[in-house]
Amino acid sequence: MPDRNPLPAPPLLKPSLPPRPAVEMQRRGELRVEKFLDAATEVFNEKGYQSARLSDIVKRAGGSLATLYRAFGDKEGLVHALMEKSIHDFGQSLEELLRSPLPPQQALEQAACRMVEEILTPARIACHRIVISEGLNQPALRDWFHAHGVEPMEALLSRYFTRQTRAGTLYIDDCDRAANDFYMLIIGGLILRSINGRIDASNIPQAQRDACAAVQLFLNGALPRS
Repeated sequence: MPDRNPLPAPPLLKPSLPPRPAVEMQRRGELRVEKFLDAATEVFNEKGYQSARLSDIVKRAGGSLATLYRAFGDKEGLVHALMEKSIHDFGQSLEELLRSPLPPQQALEQAACRMVEEILTPARIACHRIVISEGLNQPALRDWFHAHGVEPMEALLSRYFTRQTRAGTLYIDDCDRAANDFYMLIIGGLILRSINGRIDASNIPQAQRDACAAVQLFLNGALPRS
């Protein structure tokens, strides 16, 4: 059934927050940029944000420091680029949820499985480690990630729950709250375990089974039915 009252797409950026530094991203340099991002993911995961040096990243990726500075500006710009890529990939899974013709349980299980895959990528783990370890020292970076990577995802979930409630396939009285609860139920614990090294991409199959069980708990609750 088509949505007769389409909701406006949630904003991707908060006007009150500055965008990440402008960088030079030319098509002929896309391969080099990807190599820098891959190398940065490895170095950040191995050494942490503070101990990671741009020279270490260049050594693994090839190229030069001058090329890295032209592409990203500095180490913070490199982290922003890494976050942007991860946010884009994660957002695609929820965009697919909005387009899904499946009943809510199947659609949400599929979305949860895609979320698990993205959360356990090395790049996303690196982003979460940086945000959590550097949150107090670099609140602007922490708040940027939350504004661009968490709030828009919850807005997409809220939009889905609102649409399904209007269609009569779900009954949720506070879709914004439900979106936050769903987000944390599915990936909150996953984030904590991945940043401390207890799980990684090798654990995706079990993590997806756990996510599907969490979807059922979210939809059915725990109280006995009369």
